Amino acid sequence: MYRLHRYFTEIELQKTYDEIAKLQAEIKNVSAVAFEGNRSAQWPVGINPPFEPRSRFEVLKWEYFTEEEIYSCTDGSPKCELRGIDRMDVADVIDVAVGELNKKYIPVLHLKKQQLINGYRRFDPIRGMEYILDLQLEVVNQKGHSRSITKRVHLVRPLSQIEIIPMPYVTEATRVHIIIPLMMQVRSYVDHFLEVFAANAFETSENAILTFLFIYDPVEAHVKTETPSQIKFMDIISKKHPVDTLFFLANVDTRVNAEFLNRCRMNSINNWQVFFPIHFQDYNPDVAYHNQQRPATIDLVKDAGHFDRMSFEEACFYNSDYMATRTRMVADYSGLHVFRAVEPALHQQYRYQICNPRLSEDIYHRCVQSNLEGLGSRSQLAMLLFEQEQGNTPDTA
Repeated sequence: MYRLHRYFTEIELQKTYDEIAKLQAEIKNVSAVAFEGNRSAQWPVGINPPFEPRSRFEVLKWEYFTEEEIYSCTDGSPKCELRGIDRMDVADVIDVAVGELNKKYIPVLHLKKQQLINGYRRFDPIRGMEYILDLQLEVVNQKGHSRSITKRVHLVRPLSQIEIIPMPYVTEATRVHIIIPLMMQVRSYVDHFLEVFAANAFETSENAILTFLFIYDPVEAHVKTETPSQIKFMDIISKKHPVDTLFFLANVDTRVNAEFLNRCRMNSINNWQVFFPIHFQDYNPDVAYHNQQRPATIDLVKDAGHFDRMSFEEACFYNSDYMATRTRMVADYSGLHVFRAVEPALHQQYRYQICNPRLSEDIYHRCVQSNLEGLGSRSQLAMLLFEQEQGNTPDTA
C-alpha cells in the first residue's frame, strides 16, 4: 500500500512540476511582448524581485566560498573551515546545479563536476539565498569524446511561503517582577544598578516590582549550605508568588529599561513560550580603547562589544510555567517554546565574571568562554599582541 501510494503521489507531483514549467514558459513568452521586454520578467519566474538598496549602507554583501573554506566567518576571522549546515548547503547547491545542467543538455551532452572554482552567496531578505558558482565540468558527448569546460551558473534557494501562526493574546500592561540575586562579591555594583533602574523605571512609573535576593555562599554563612544556582534561587522565589506572576530573572549588571520590559511582556506567553534574551556586552575597555580616550557613551557597534551568546543569566517567564517545567526536569522535557534572540535594549558594562567550578561542567565552561570572548575583538587582541611582540623584539643594527 505504501509503495502504491508513493508511486501515484510521485506521478501527481511530476504533473505539478510540469504545470509549473509550462506556466513559467508562458510568462516568459508574454513578457517578450511587454513594454520593457524580457526585463519585465523576474528570474526565477514566480520569485520576488531582488532587494534594492536605498543607500550604500544597505548593499547586500556576497560571501566567497570554496568546497572546503568560507571567507566570511562569524568570529571575524578572514577564513574558516566550511562545516556543519554550511558545508551541506554548498554540497547541495553544487549537486542541484550539475543536475539542472544535465537536464538541459542530455542526451546530447553529459556533464560531471570536476571542481568548484569560485563560489559566491548572499542572503536576500526578500527572496532567499542567492548563489553564483563557477564550475569546472567534464563534458562528454554522444561519441564518448570529453573535454573540460568552465561554466558559471546562478541559483536561488527561495524563502518558503510565509505562514501566520496564531499566538495567544499578550498585553504590555502585565506587571513584571524583577529578581536580582546578590552575592557578596557584587555588592559594590548595587548603587549603580539602582541609579539606572530609578531613572528608567521609578521615574517613569513603570509597572514593575524589584526584588533583591541576598545569597550567601557556604564560606560566608559558616554553615553547611548548597552551592548557589539560578534554579535554587527560583525555587525559593516561586513559592512566594502567585502562579500568574511574570518574572524577569536578571543580575546586578543588567540595565533594565522600559523598552526591554515591554519586550519581556510580549515575548513571554503563559503556558506557551519563555524568553531568553541575549544582551550586548561591552568589551574590556583596556583592550577596546587601548591608547585611546574612552567614549562617554558606548554604541552597539562591533568594535565596542558583542552579543554574549554564552550567557543565559537573563530570562522572562511565568511562575506557572516554571513550576510545571520544574516537575518535568528529571525527564528533561517541557512543552514550552523557548525564544532566544539578541536584545539590543539589554546593554551590560564589561566585568570579569567569577566562574564557580562547583556548578555543572556546562555552566562553568560557558562562563569561562564568556570571559574569553568578552575581552575584545580578534583584531583588537591581535593588535595588542603585535605591539607586545614589537616591544619585546631587541633592536638590530
